[in-house]
Amino acid sequence: MIRRLCLGFVFIFIAATVAQAEMVSVTLPKVNMRSGPGEKYPILWELGKGFPLKVEERKGNWLKVSDFENDVGWIYKKLVAKKAHLIVKKERINIRSGPGSNYKIVGKAKYGVVLRTIKNGKGWVQIKHENGLTGWVKRSLLWGW
Repeated sequence: MIRRLCLGFVFIFIAATVAQAEMVSVTLPKVNMRSGPGEKYPILWELGKGFPLKVEERKGNWLKVSDFENDVGWIYKKLVAKKAHLIVKKERINIRSGPGSNYKIVGKAKYGVVLRTIKNGKGWVQIKHENGLTGWVKRSLLWGW
């Protein structure tokens, strides 16, 4: 009985943790990430359109967020939306014509490049770059959703 209760608690804890993993992306070409929840706080970074962020906390109209490098800062919530974007987390990756390493390479992307999510597949994701290039990338090479 105790074991069953413990397993139930673990399941609830994991489900709650997964449910809290809210993702957003920047909606404008230039948005400031700040050290605190307000315009009086110093600017840490300038982020570009589509940059994916994980919401860690909320305070009024501000979101405490983290990025793919685990950097943390605050962003005004009206400057982000729930639009699926990914960011390249490896030095250089191939973009392919289909969902598999046997497909033709149609482009390459470097570390930190933002890509819009079009469709998720089995271990692969179809993406679109802001220059119009569309293709498939192995999901494990990207961060975001």
